[in-house]
Amino acid sequence: MCRSIRVLYNFEPPTTRDEIRAAATQFVRKVSGLSRPSVADASAFERAITEIASSTETLLSTLHARTSVRTREHERERARARWTSRQERIPPR
Repeated sequence: MCRSIRVLYNFEPPTTRDEIRAAATQFVRKVSGLSRPSVADASAFERAITEIASSTETLLSTLHARTSVRTREHERERARARWTSRQERIPPR
């Protein structure tokens, strides 16, 4: 899966429509293999983004959390810790 797509569920403050749309855009780019569609494909590209964003909003609004609420700062700290761990495993040159 594309590494730039992040977990959007169970955040405080709640995930915004812009964040959902950005994730949908990344997904469509990954699946299509295109960062920018041609003029001929632009409407299909946009329609796919809109449909995926809508489905994602529906999904997020119907899920029931069984874990504590996430915060963006805590997620950034976890990402930094994962990066540090990866860097430590890379042998020096």
